[in-house]
Amino acid sequence: MVKVDALQVHLKSLGSGGAMQPLYIFSGDEPLLMMEAMDALRQTAKKLGYTEREVMLQERGFDWSALMSAGQTMSLFGDKRWVELRIPTGKPGRDGADALKQFAAQIASQSNSPEGPDTVVCIVLPRLDGKTKTSAWFSALDEAGMAIQIDTLDRTQLPQWIAGRLKRQNQEVDSNTEGRRALEFIADQVEGNLIAAHQEILKLGLLYPEGQLTEEQIRSSILKVARYNVFELTEAMLSGDLARLNRMLDGLKGEGEPLVLILWSVTEELRILSKLKAASDAGESVQQLMRANRIWGNKERLYPAALKRVQPLKLRKAIQVAAGLDRQSKGLHAADLPADPWDGLRLVGNLLR
Repeated sequence: MVKVDALQVHLKSLGSGGAMQPLYIFSGDEPLLMMEAMDALRQTAKKLGYTEREVMLQERGFDWSALMSAGQTMSLFGDKRWVELRIPTGKPGRDGADALKQFAAQIASQSNSPEGPDTVVCIVLPRLDGKTKTSAWFSALDEAGMAIQIDTLDRTQLPQWIAGRLKRQNQEVDSNTEGRRALEFIADQVEGNLIAAHQEILKLGLLYPEGQLTEEQIRSSILKVARYNVFELTEAMLSGDLARLNRMLDGLKGEGEPLVLILWSVTEELRILSKLKAASDAGESVQQLMRANRIWGNKERLYPAALKRVQPLKLRKAIQVAAGLDRQSKGLHAADLPADPWDGLRLVGNLLR
């Protein structure tokens, strides 16, 4: 698989006389970034004559033979065709896996002209786990076409992403402390909700002329549209970022997220952290321990720092607090804890700073 940067290079080559690939595979969970990447490819394809579009949705009872014939059926109007297959679950099933392997073999056996294939097929998938990426059906598709992974933006990347979006509409903030603070403010307000972030940034373009924006203008215009999930909450807890953790707890509580689910996730993270702490103190390899406990992505970076930062006594206290919160959430008495379990979670975060 390639990153979205490689897609941008490919799009430039298409504008300079290059030919379309017969197959593209998009994978990702961020709707805005997926939509923009696909739109860019689709618009380029349209300029190259792929004006007839067909969209297929894989669901229960889907006829996989429709995909097999998609690359062979000629357009009724003689136009080049763009065919999209959306697989919302990312799990095609046994029949689908076999059909996708056959389709990949069919694509690979075709000899395309310098002008490109008559039909371009685009397969849309959610973010795939490591097991799916190494599956036979996905490997076959990856070899036959161009697979693009659309990564979710990490919180640390968000201010720079916002600055880039502002630049697109000829706006910017000062490079000094005030400007950086303004970008961080926007990031705090829109985290986890890029579509709303995109809308808020466009709103700044409507409210103010091109040029430099002040922190006051930004603070008076940007709405709080952030959306959080429990996985990001545990990342904030592991990073020791108490301010972000508190914002997330406020947001999750306001959205009605089940407390039991959050407590389970936090307790599980504390259990793994305690297990890794004891093993690393005994001289075992942290990297091997993380692989054994299936720790990937951002947490692969956060765990080593947390292991160095968190004191054993405070970690044990955090586990005790989490156990008390669990009893409290079930209506039982828990001594020495805040009356509201949500405030107890803030106490856990404070112990891991």
